[in-house]
Amino acid sequence: MNRDKHIWEGWTIGDFIDELEPSFDTLIKLNKTFIDREHLKNWVKGMQPYYKNHIPEVYNYFLNKTQL
Repeated sequence: MNRDKHIWEGWTIGDFIDELEPSFDTLIKLNKTFIDREHLKNWVKGMQPYYKNHIPEVYNYFLNKTQL
């Protein structure tokens, strides 16, 4: 995965991952799991700052961190 790939107005894949990771880690620590892949996909898309479209690389990064 190319974390430096530009997505939107200066934001890269890595920027989106770095922005979401603390919230994701907190949910996991609180034992809040995702129901299914679609739930995770919608969470990622909805939590991304500014850009609310699906970014496959960001979604796949978090999918790989789950047991889904």
